[in-house]
Amino acid sequence: MIHLENIRKDYVIGGASLEVLKGIDLDVQKGDFLAVMGPSGSGKSTLLNIIGCLDRQTAGTYHFEGIDVSIKTDDELAEIRNTKIGFVFQMFNLLPRFSAFKNIELPLSYSNIPYEERKERVMEVLSRVGISQRASHKPNELSGGEQQRVAIARALLMNPSVILADEPTGNLDSRSGGEIMDIFKGLNNEGVTIILVTHETAIAQTAKKIMFMKDGVFLNESH
Repeated sequence: MIHLENIRKDYVIGGASLEVLKGIDLDVQKGDFLAVMGPSGSGKSTLLNIIGCLDRQTAGTYHFEGIDVSIKTDDELAEIRNTKIGFVFQMFNLLPRFSAFKNIELPLSYSNIPYEERKERVMEVLSRVGISQRASHKPNELSGGEQQRVAIARALLMNPSVILADEPTGNLDSRSGGEIMDIFKGLNNEGVTIILVTHETAIAQTAKKIMFMKDGVFLNESH
């Protein structure tokens, strides 16, 4: 499903080149649940951004569901992001003025999908994460764990091929974090492919597979 070969990423800062990813090889199959661990600055989030088509690699090839992402235009990458990839972030990224329902429904409101169908789809994903009873509540009326459930529901809305989660429990207490990981585990049992970035061992152990990064490479790879 996801195939990365010799992925490298450099950033130019103050005229100097900073090499963040130094030749990453990775294969993710449909239905996998992968946790990527590593210290701050190891390249975890940069890797996730490339997998999520939020950033482009400096070198190497990336195939997503057989598509060579490396040669796609920005508009084509946006289409892949919007239809194939669900994102869950540490900071939830919910709009404070809107209810949980509206935060999820908003992307669909720009489409030609009738309201009743949009409503059905939003309530279905809210139900999948166990928070349908809070649909009318705004983010400041929800706990951190509930806000992250809304964010996961939003990520599920387009029935994505993969969910990418960047430190999704980083702002939560251990109990709420455990509940969020139970949701991810349940979704994976339903067949949803998940790639999770975390620095917490207990969180990573929920995944089926753990890979460790340091200084821009996987530790089980030799470069």
